[in-house]
Amino acid sequence: MAKKNALGRGLGALIEGVEKEILEKKVEANTDIPVDLIDGNPYQPRSSFDEQAMEELAASIRKLGIVQPLTVRETGSGRYQLIAGERRLRASRLAGLTHVPAYIRTADDQAMLELALVENIQREDLDAVEVAISFQRLIEECRLTQEQLSERVGKQRSTVANYLRLLKLPAEIQLGIRNKHVTMGHARTLVNIEDPKKQISVYYKIIDGDLSVRQTEELVRHLQTATGKDSEKTRRKQQLNQDFIQLTDQLNKIFSVNVNFRINEQGKGKIVIPFDNNEEMERILGLLDRLNT
Repeated sequence: MAKKNALGRGLGALIEGVEKEILEKKVEANTDIPVDLIDGNPYQPRSSFDEQAMEELAASIRKLGIVQPLTVRETGSGRYQLIAGERRLRASRLAGLTHVPAYIRTADDQAMLELALVENIQREDLDAVEVAISFQRLIEECRLTQEQLSERVGKQRSTVANYLRLLKLPAEIQLGIRNKHVTMGHARTLVNIEDPKKQISVYYKIIDGDLSVRQTEELVRHLQTATGKDSEKTRRKQQLNQDFIQLTDQLNKIFSVNVNFRINEQGKGKIVIPFDNNEEMERILGLLDRLNT
């Protein structure tokens, strides 16, 4: 239960002194808002969302809570309009949540929000996920490019990109980063794995084996090499099967019977040309003689 609550907290509750600073700038953090009071963003450019991906996100939210709070603005009559977090809002509704953590902004405080976030990113006690969330908020809410963001925070663009990639990791791993079960170095290595299930598998191997970053890199390299070999093996097998299908079709046309073509993974096999009587056998043998001349 402690893990779920930690994931649901806003940035202000995680960084000492930030909540007061943000509130003074008319940006409220760590606020639970009823889902039914949040209206969608009319300027949301995205009109379709992958159904399976939404179900997976909803399942993650049911188990671990929301990693990154939504951002909304007050529109009057006690209602709010979504600024950032469309997928999280939709998935929260699918998950059956009645309240979601959110930042509340006024309509004209973009510069103040940007200043507050940039100032706090410079703090040395932030964990990597907190920094990544702050970067993402600056991009989404202040409409900054990665290049502009790197200039604002005084970091190289590649560094900014590496932090942002952490938000693509499963929530379970993000929580592990925040709880210092793994380091930023471990996390950057995990990002290189495409399959989320394999990411989580390697994540637990890091914890159980107390693996260093270098050991993790070797493990991931070995995993990717094995995966690449498996993929190549599958590709070759598929191509071989296709070649045999074509060859079988050609033999069927030549002999006017259903030729059986069998081969195993070692490349051994046999071709069986069936016949019903002696006349059929003589016909096939004649065709073989002509093919041999």
